Amino acid sequence: QVQLVESGGGLVQPGGSLRLSCAASGSIFSIYVMGWYRQAPGKQRELVALITNIGNTNYADSVKGRFAISRDNAKNTMYLQMNSLKPEDTAVYYCAADSTRRNWGQGTQVTVSS
Repeated sequence: QVQLVESGGGLVQPGGSLRLSCAASGSIFSIYVMGWYRQAPGKQRELVALITNIGNTNYADSVKGRFAISRDNAKNTMYLQMNSLKPEDTAVYYCAADSTRRNWGQGTQVTVSS
């Protein structure tokens, strides 16, 4: 079992930046890929970015060039640096870790508004 706790969400103006963190605990040795997903009101949850245990990354087209995913294995923590934020980035952001099953965090709200 893997436990995930997100932090770093909040309210930011368009064009601003935020960094989300996801701290993992439990059976972290079994994780082979981690990612960030988001869900806006009335919409389906969508993939934002993925990072494998060897550092390969993948991004949704809507965030390429603005967001950067990374992980610090020594701290068992994954990050999402979000720059040039837009109102359409407003959503609840979820951390996920795939091991024997997909594990989810509780989510953190990101609101981009002036």
